[in-house]
Amino acid sequence: MPTGGTVGGANREWRRQLGQEDRSNQEDGLPAGTPVGAPGKEYHVTREASSVRALAASAGERRLRVLHVYRTYFPDTQGGLEETIRQLCVGSTAAGAECRVFTLSPAPAESPLEYAEAEVHQAKRHLEVASCGIGLTALRRFNELVRWADVVNYHFPWPFMDLMHCLSPMRRPAVVTYHSDVVRQRRLGRLYAPLRDRFLDDVDVIAATSPNYVASSPILRRYRHKTITIPIGLNRSSYPTPTASTLARVESRYGRDFFLFIGVLRYYKGLEVLLEAVRGTDLRVLIVGTGPIEAELQRRAEAWKLANVAFAGYVDDETKVAMLRLCRAVVLPSHERSEAFSIALLEGAMMDKPLISCEIRTGTSYVNANGVTGFVVEPRNAAALQTAMHVLRHDDARAHAMGAAARKRFERMFTGQHMARRYLAVYRELLRRRDARATAAGAAPTSKTAPPTVLGGRGRAADQETDAITADTRRGSAR
Repeated sequence: MPTGGTVGGANREWRRQLGQEDRSNQEDGLPAGTPVGAPGKEYHVTREASSVRALAASAGERRLRVLHVYRTYFPDTQGGLEETIRQLCVGSTAAGAECRVFTLSPAPAESPLEYAEAEVHQAKRHLEVASCGIGLTALRRFNELVRWADVVNYHFPWPFMDLMHCLSPMRRPAVVTYHSDVVRQRRLGRLYAPLRDRFLDDVDVIAATSPNYVASSPILRRYRHKTITIPIGLNRSSYPTPTASTLARVESRYGRDFFLFIGVLRYYKGLEVLLEAVRGTDLRVLIVGTGPIEAELQRRAEAWKLANVAFAGYVDDETKVAMLRLCRAVVLPSHERSEAFSIALLEGAMMDKPLISCEIRTGTSYVNANGVTGFVVEPRNAAALQTAMHVLRHDDARAHAMGAAARKRFERMFTGQHMARRYLAVYRELLRRRDARATAAGAAPTSKTAPPTVLGGRGRAADQETDAITADTRRGSAR
């Protein structure tokens, strides 16, 4: 099994050091270079990242190898979780690590997809049950990639991933990024529970994306001893700057000062409540994205004669950034815990926009501080949603102040560099612990990688975090 043993010392100090207590006010600080990347997901490879790789090569040290595992990835799908993996790979690569992504695809490429942030390896997806992709030939490829990796970072939930982990003979330190509980498939969830529990028992560290989700998840409450909080972050440099012509095109079609929704159109997004909230008002809404309930929403908007609602469908990143610049606020009316965090809220905060979301006891209320960066309203309450939208639409000073506060909170807590630094500190400590166990057992240490956070030129903060983890782990092992 790809694990290096359970974590006895991942307790309060570890969670404090790598969770929500970092208050460094740092920008991503990545200088622009050549735009490359996945189609529609281009970003700038930085001179800093190139110098880090060159330094590692000149020192004769192999880069830290990280394997990310999730059921889908670009270019097959484009959603918040895929973007989270990409952003983590962007930050890790800039710090000198080497990333690969293992995923399933209905039409897998014969050779790895070479993206700037990571090498993407696809296996055939033969069937899908309750959104769980299954690949009948995936285990062999998974084992090959685990053999390559120093650390495996799983992205939960994906039950077939749990099964691959439990069946694999390979042993590597394992981190789980816990994105969401299994919310909708409750009956299947009971059947899945024994496999889920064996998987979570076996991995080394569980990284939740917000303290809100740790407090409200019945699953995570059982694993507090190995759970830390690492919020999702975005690299501003990974987003394109819209040209004047793109801004003009978007404005000529949709105007400005509209309320912007961005995301996959799914049942838990609360979009029917949003339509009800703007019915009979002059509040304009732009809905960006596609998904299973798109046709249903369009029929409802047409039946209610909502001329103030527009559906943009899928847009490229440059167009999306133009829409973020032109909008009044970002609105996310999600009413189920399936909305565990929200990249869209982060994107709005990054662009100085006030936010509107619902209180569902997840990371959405961690990103959006009620009354400071925007409004957090009762879920499924169209009247409350409408009131919040009216305030932001008609009170310029308040809207601008909340947008500025959202940007400040983003810079302090949610940058991609911030996220990558925390994950790299965890990876580094797990490898140190593995080598310490090997030394104690009389075997030679297996790690030949250089500490990527040190090579990145920003090693002091990461070293302090890792030192705190190390000291706490030793205290935990002595108890």
